[in-house]
Amino acid sequence: MNLDHAVAAHAEWKIKLRTAIETGDTLDAASIGADNCCELGRWLHGDAKRLLGTRAAYQESLARHADFHREAGRVAEVINRRQPEQARAMLDSGGPYAAASSAVGLALTRLKREMAKA
Repeated sequence: MNLDHAVAAHAEWKIKLRTAIETGDTLDAASIGADNCCELGRWLHGDAKRLLGTRAAYQESLARHADFHREAGRVAEVINRRQPEQARAMLDSGGPYAAASSAVGLALTRLKREMAKA
């Protein structure tokens, strides 16, 4: 698993969500909110758990990844309810989505360092 690519893919969610706000697209909020539907999530729940499951950096990454998807799913639900102003506000700095996005990036950076040591 290339964690740099995983971080970049998760950063792209903000763009995807903002695009949906502007275009009025409906999103699959349940899939977005699930932490095991993306490539990183499948890896975290599969091979990473088997190889790194006892390490604190893994546990933190798993939890922060779940938090991120939960917040992204919440934004998607608001977009689907056609509440664009609320969705935009949810994506702004200082909100739970931004905090979750930052936290997952930091956790994955720690996990990457941990993996390099192994």
